[in-house]
Amino acid sequence: MQRVCFQLQVRADRLDAYRERHAAVWPEMLAALKTTGWHNYSLFLRPDGLLIGYFETPSLAAAQAGMNATDVNSRWQAEMAEYFEDLGDVKPDEGFLVLDEIFHLEDQIDLAHSTGYSFPTAN
Repeated sequence: MQRVCFQLQVRADRLDAYRERHAAVWPEMLAALKTTGWHNYSLFLRPDGLLIGYFETPSLAAAQAGMNATDVNSRWQAEMAEYFEDLGDVKPDEGFLVLDEIFHLEDQIDLAHSTGYSFPTAN
C-alpha cells in the first residue's frame, strides 16, 4: 500500500468555508473516494491555511484516474478550486504537492527485526 502525503494552500479568506465544506462531504463523493482506492484519508489544516493531506492507496495514479472518471469528482473539484492559492487552471486533486516519505516506524521496525534486533516489551 502506497502512503501519500500532500500539501496545498487554502486561501486565508476561505478557511472557515473550507472547514464547513469538509464537515459534511457529499455522500456520493465519499463513495467515489472509497471505491477508487483512497483509504485512511485525512486532511489537516493549519491556521495559516497550510493543508496537509494523507491517504493510503494501492496506486496514486490509479486512485487519481479512478476519481477523474467520476462525475462527482468533476463537480467537487470545480467547486473546491476557489478555496486554494496558486493552482492556475489545475484541479486541486491534480495540483497538490506530494511529499517524500523519509521515515515510517513500522518499516524501520521490520528492518531492525530482519537484522536480528529484539525490541524490549512495553510495560
